[in-house]
Amino acid sequence: MKRILLLSDTHNYIDKSILKYIRKSDEVWHAGDIGNLQVTDTIKNLKPLRAVYGNIDNAEVRTEFPLQNRFMCEKVDVLMIHIGGYPGRYNPSIRPEIYSNPPRIFISGHSHILKVMNDKKTGLLHMNPGAVGKYGLHKVRTMLRFEIDGAKIENLEVIEFKR
Repeated sequence: MKRILLLSDTHNYIDKSILKYIRKSDEVWHAGDIGNLQVTDTIKNLKPLRAVYGNIDNAEVRTEFPLQNRFMCEKVDVLMIHIGGYPGRYNPSIRPEIYSNPPRIFISGHSHILKVMNDKKTGLLHMNPGAVGKYGLHKVRTMLRFEIDGAKIENLEVIEFKR
């Protein structure tokens, strides 16, 4: 069983409230718009990190992290990309892979809007954790926490912070 903390759109920002949840997790997944490597270095000093770069990330961040990351966690196939869309409106760059070989979980960021929904067409679970950084139009900073136990995805929780 793995306890996952999913975040996105930090835009150079990390604080004690985020670190508290990182410490309680087994792995941290970051869906892009990291901002700078200080954010990811801080996370990596505490827990294993899986991440992708986003549209605001510079060459240094893009050298360390891929555009998309597909991996297995326990028995769950995960695909993460920053600009991915959502069921019925996937980004054209990722759409062929989703329809020809759907993952169990598809993660994207970018919108700053927290959204978790099933794709009835492919059977995947789409997750966008919203934005936990302070930059952007969002009024509430959000992250997701959940567990993967074998092939089960359970105990999904939304974590909110005031801006």
